Amino acid sequence: MAAARVLRTWSQRAGRLVCVRYCQTRSVVHALKPKYVCFFGSPSFKSSHPHRPLRTTAGQQGQIVQFKLSDIGEGIREVTVKEWFVKEGDTVSQFDSICEVQSDKASVTITSRYDGVIRKLYYNLEDTAYVGKPLVDIETEALKDSEEDVVETPAMSHDEHTHQEIKGQKTLATPAVRRLAMENNIKLSEVVGSGKDGRILKEDILSFLEKQTGAILPPSPKAEIMPPPPKPKDTPLPAPVAKPVVFTGQDHTEPITGFRKAMVKTMTAALKIPHFGYCDEVDLTALVRLREELKPVAAARGIKLSFMPFFIKAASLGLLQFPILNASVDESCQKVTYKASHNIGVAMDTQQGLIVPNVKSVQARSVMDIAAELNRLQKLGSLGQLSTADLTGGTFTLSNIGSIGGTYAKAVILPPEVAIGALGSIKPLPRFSQKGDVYKAHIMKVSWSADHRVIDGATMSRFSNLWKSYLENPAAMLLDLK
Repeated sequence: MAAARVLRTWSQRAGRLVCVRYCQTRSVVHALKPKYVCFFGSPSFKSSHPHRPLRTTAGQQGQIVQFKLSDIGEGIREVTVKEWFVKEGDTVSQFDSICEVQSDKASVTITSRYDGVIRKLYYNLEDTAYVGKPLVDIETEALKDSEEDVVETPAMSHDEHTHQEIKGQKTLATPAVRRLAMENNIKLSEVVGSGKDGRILKEDILSFLEKQTGAILPPSPKAEIMPPPPKPKDTPLPAPVAKPVVFTGQDHTEPITGFRKAMVKTMTAALKIPHFGYCDEVDLTALVRLREELKPVAAARGIKLSFMPFFIKAASLGLLQFPILNASVDESCQKVTYKASHNIGVAMDTQQGLIVPNVKSVQARSVMDIAAELNRLQKLGSLGQLSTADLTGGTFTLSNIGSIGGTYAKAVILPPEVAIGALGSIKPLPRFSQKGDVYKAHIMKVSWSADHRVIDGATMSRFSNLWKSYLENPAAMLLDLK
């Protein structure tokens, strides 16, 4: 053990005599940063270990900070906790992911604003957390390094020294790696990362777990491949034996949360709207050929080109002529607001339920721009990572129900919008040309729903005819593109 010289200072703190020791080794003072403070004169003080100094509350435990759920906008007051990336006792740094919550509009990852240790989790998975209420308790560092009091520097092993050095640094790891560590009760501060800038990788966690448990799996012996025995010819196959179906399932009840909860609110409000429907069919034969020609061009730009960008752009051109369809009404239907921007929503079926993100400012976008934005929204929607901005502010909606199946649909308006369109599947059907010849046509049915308080049937019909003309003759869209 290295020889150490102890420097003592005495001071009077809070009416008690305090002894502060500083340790000097090899003529270089390493401990002018006090960590351990011994208080004398306290009747309740007892030392059970003469060689280990007492660490006071101020020296050992930092300040407990209640990390509250902040306002995430759009008037959201409650969220559902979907996943924890930390557990009690974990060390976190600023900007580390703490949990993922889901409101009725979007999923949000909550990150830490402090460096410290998680002391308490206030919610379990699927619990409802409220804005302004505590989410976790974090123990932060009580004193800066220049203010810490050290009475004595005890000898430490190499492992302990390494652990303390790593603990003082920011831990870099992805949420998936943190989840793997949490499931195996591994502290990231004890794992040495092999990635860039010390980032902890999945392989580092598995290697650490192997060293801790010694769970080294023996190599599996190679199975000897045996050829199947030859089947005798003309051997009748045995008839399958019918077994009675035994149903073992049980009823269960679960709360309605997340996007489903949002759908309950929206559809309940939609019941107050007097809907009327209008249906038609569109011959997309020319558009099918055009899309096939443009798909390689879009793929070269890294864009997947579907029919939906053409439907959206045609709708935007129609809204320029019929702005009442891009309007909204107040709850009492006393005022109509005409929206300047065409934020066209697209209904998507995801694992989280029905969501309707929207493409902003379609009137100022090209077909390729719309396709690229749709690719982004679809990717984030499948991952459940759409932001609140992506899901709000819509002015008009298209539902491509035909991508799943079906021909007609009665779409429900999303308040405060006043119209929505449901697109059926595209089917090859025989049709007559102007000369009376039969040809193979690609036909799609469209079903419009509109708010009959502000939109009449003639307006909806004229809009549908204009939208239809753009799709049946895509070149006509060039005349009105800006």
